[in-house]
Amino acid sequence: MSNPLIDLRSDTVTLPTDEMRRAMAAAEVGDDVYGEDPTINRLEARAAEIMEREAAIFVPTGTMGNQIAIKLHTRPGQEVLCEERGHVFNYEMAMLSWFSGCIVRPIAAPGGKLTWDLIAPKIQPPTYYIAQTGLISMENTHNLAGGVVTSVAAMEEICDRAHGRGLPVHLDGARIFNAAVALNRSAAEITRKFDSVMFCLSKGLGAPVGSMLVGSKPFISAARATRKALGGGMRQAGILAAAGLIALEQGPARLHEDHDNARFLAAGLAQIPGVAIDLATVETNILVFDVSGTGKVSNDISAALKARGVLASGVNPQVMRMVTHCDINRAQCRKALHAMQAACSPKA
Repeated sequence: MSNPLIDLRSDTVTLPTDEMRRAMAAAEVGDDVYGEDPTINRLEARAAEIMEREAAIFVPTGTMGNQIAIKLHTRPGQEVLCEERGHVFNYEMAMLSWFSGCIVRPIAAPGGKLTWDLIAPKIQPPTYYIAQTGLISMENTHNLAGGVVTSVAAMEEICDRAHGRGLPVHLDGARIFNAAVALNRSAAEITRKFDSVMFCLSKGLGAPVGSMLVGSKPFISAARATRKALGGGMRQAGILAAAGLIALEQGPARLHEDHDNARFLAAGLAQIPGVAIDLATVETNILVFDVSGTGKVSNDISAALKARGVLASGVNPQVMRMVTHCDINRAQCRKALHAMQAACSPKA
């Protein structure tokens, strides 16, 4: 295409690089269900090493990784605590109820950032006729809160206090490397106290498919059986792992560019009449902003943007989201801002 669309709907839309495609074509493969795919084995070993964990497992999607963790940490009839905008609550098809027999007790956190003070009152007392708290699930960065980052101090306090009460804590770290860049610390360092961590290879890191779940050896051994139960026992999956290895090794080093582009976009959006965005909340690569002041709904603005070569999504009629990624450069951000200004104009 001579004029490709500027796709700001998500960082899931990234395309594999030429290097990834070559690696996929040349990947050494075997049957992963038998544990015989050497490329999968290298990816899992490297993920465990980077995250400073005993073991890791490759899963097709972040949702599968999260749901495996929830299944292993809980028993049917328990509650899972999470922030009210959390992915496991809103965008995973109520799978924790279907598969794990649990319910969610959502917690409203200012700015999407959970603290122990918000969590503690929601933990159920040990009364036999009340569903007991089985797990705390956190999300960092927090997608629907605008890619905000929870501090290491807050995460570690939650883990320490939860463990003191016998509760495990899982991290939906789909974009944990974005959080690590924002915090200027390693992903391993900021996640060390969680019982399990899921992170995606296919978002900001740029791989076409796949996520990782890391934890202890016994936990990952159990996860392998649970993955199979969900239909995630793939065979010559090294073709996918080859791209994942490149994403894992090279992707984190350039995430700061996406963050810079997001701040550039946010500053421009703030100048458009009727668009409201809190620049202080723009910490990584996700922008969530209110368009109600334009007198238009998000679907209409999205349609007007598409007609001008830009793709962006509505969260609801009043709120929109844009996400920067490795296939978006500064010039495209400028074009997107011009398109947004035109789309929000009363004359559009």
